[in-house]
Amino acid sequence: MSKEEMRDNLVSQEAEAEVSEESLNELRKIRRDKLKALQEAGRNPYLHETWDVTAHSMDIKENFDAMEDQEVSCAGRIMAFRNMGKASFIDIQDKQGRIQCYVRRDVIGDEEYKWFKTYDIGDIVGVTGTVFKTKHGEVSIKTDKVALLSKSLQILPDKWHGLKDTDLRYRQRYVDLIVNPEVKETFVKRAKIIKEIKRVLEDDYGFLEVDTPILTTIAGGANARPFNTHHNTLDIDMKLRISNELYLKRLIVGGLDRVYEMGKMFRNEGMDRNHNPEFTSMECYMAYGNMESVMEVTEQLVYKAALAANGSPVIKYQGKEFDVTPPWRRLDMTDAVKEITGVDFHKIDSDEEAREAAVKQGMKEEDVKDMPRGKIIAEMFEEFCEDVPGYLDGPVFVTGHPVEISPLSKRDPEDPRITRRFEGYINGWEVCNAFSELNDPIDQFERFTIQQKQLDTGADDEAHPMDMDFVNALEVGLPPTGGLGVGIDRVIMLICDAPSIRDIILFPTMKPLDSAKKEEGAAADAGAGCTAEACGVAKACGAENARPEKIDFSKVEIEPLFKDFVDFETFSKSDFRAVKVLACEAVPKSKKLLKFTLDDGTGEERTILSGIHAYYEPEELVGKTCIAITNLPPRPMMGIDSCGMLISAVHSEEGEEKLHLLMVDDRIPAGAKLY
Repeated sequence: MSKEEMRDNLVSQEAEAEVSEESLNELRKIRRDKLKALQEAGRNPYLHETWDVTAHSMDIKENFDAMEDQEVSCAGRIMAFRNMGKASFIDIQDKQGRIQCYVRRDVIGDEEYKWFKTYDIGDIVGVTGTVFKTKHGEVSIKTDKVALLSKSLQILPDKWHGLKDTDLRYRQRYVDLIVNPEVKETFVKRAKIIKEIKRVLEDDYGFLEVDTPILTTIAGGANARPFNTHHNTLDIDMKLRISNELYLKRLIVGGLDRVYEMGKMFRNEGMDRNHNPEFTSMECYMAYGNMESVMEVTEQLVYKAALAANGSPVIKYQGKEFDVTPPWRRLDMTDAVKEITGVDFHKIDSDEEAREAAVKQGMKEEDVKDMPRGKIIAEMFEEFCEDVPGYLDGPVFVTGHPVEISPLSKRDPEDPRITRRFEGYINGWEVCNAFSELNDPIDQFERFTIQQKQLDTGADDEAHPMDMDFVNALEVGLPPTGGLGVGIDRVIMLICDAPSIRDIILFPTMKPLDSAKKEEGAAADAGAGCTAEACGVAKACGAENARPEKIDFSKVEIEPLFKDFVDFETFSKSDFRAVKVLACEAVPKSKKLLKFTLDDGTGEERTILSGIHAYYEPEELVGKTCIAITNLPPRPMMGIDSCGMLISAVHSEEGEEKLHLLMVDDRIPAGAKLY
């Protein structure tokens, strides 16, 4: 075999086997050499501006009888290359899928075939030819012309190992979409779901789509922590919207009787498998409607979205099934608390009695000492009802929310302590929130005043701020209105059976990698990265690993070692286990605590709280393997039982405390015991 044939053989096998980093670097260099040769021969692939595409892969395959022997022009990425000497087969991948192309030297000519044999997996080509079926029965294109439209200088992950590292999949979604066809299908479904939701709103209910500001001076419409920014020209502090509710209700005041907006909201809060700081929400407002009106809208949106995406009203999610066919079940919040805890708040009228009942149920006295009755009902529902397996699998509408947690909702005329509000749950997740909207400007002002006081005193840094312009709008006159907000991403997660919100957001929020070198190495691992020229070196990207940070241990101070001995019998009673982080999120209203959902090898999820938020963001810990003591008694923290303790290493440097969560090799299985 000649040197050139050996080189071609190495390239043709690059998608067939997992090769070493050294071999990958050699392959990248070969590709750049090929590009240089093409350019020197006047065949620069990057000069192509267009290709006339007349057919796509699946259309050809599904309509073979009608298209046999017809001339077609296609374009796509080479995903397989089988060189058989005077003829070759390539598979090209377009937006619909893959199709095989048969390329013969005597058809395209010796010179073209010589260049064609230098093409690589990942290159983008245009082909023309006639549709036929091979003797093995595969629908293919008998090619009479091949043009290189773009040269791939990186190595795609091979077909056996693929791109499996979830962190790299999210960071390099462009590679993920190429090598994992099911990912593309998820985002095609996402588009169908969004299209159907808009169709139902506009065609079935007569809503008008509008746009409202993303940059605001008041982050209103919800209780959440906003992102802050500054407008230089106006010299004012501004916030990214956490909700578009108040602007949409202003439009109802102005006479646009049915309006909706679907768009991005931004909340500067924890991240986990259900939460991304930038997320898609839909809010709609129906003049002369009420809570029941938008209940119907909710049911129809989810029901018809499921039908549009999957052809069935039964949502299959992670082994569970939920039939979203209307009507959905109704559940009163106070009744739910009674059913789960036995505490009947219908018979408790005073705040003091409510606090006593909460403490008896295990809530901390210091946590509830300033809480009114309604707030306690909501806290007990959240703590004791939401996590009961299957209780809120639904679909179910939870109603009867206390007025203390519903500053924008109309009071119930039969019981002014609660509001005309509901939240929809599927799989135990809140997927929507809706009201008979409060349109009493005096009542609204009083509620805003209470919430602003909580904000000013630090009692609740997510309380709703005062918005006098909105109060003024209500004084102009808001008709009776039903309002609805739907978490679009969560609905899509359910319909697409996606385990994480990051799986249905094309480019989820990610923490930047520690250094440029680390990012280059990760890019090389995934089959994408910068060019050698951009790196300023002659060798391919990712050839060098990031160097570890140098630590000046002369500045390190540690706590003195214990002088008292512990006997082996006592020590052996502590059960140290490896645990996998399934989810991690910031605990609301706590600046220190992170809530970990852990796999400890038992098959049941374990919750541990740890005060390390000053050192880690929750999203960077998901998927890590840590060490925990698992046989400590449950310890209530912020109303959550912490069942164990994660192990960290603590020291000081020049008077500043440093902490490192102990993380170990991911090959260690969950539940492995430490000795």
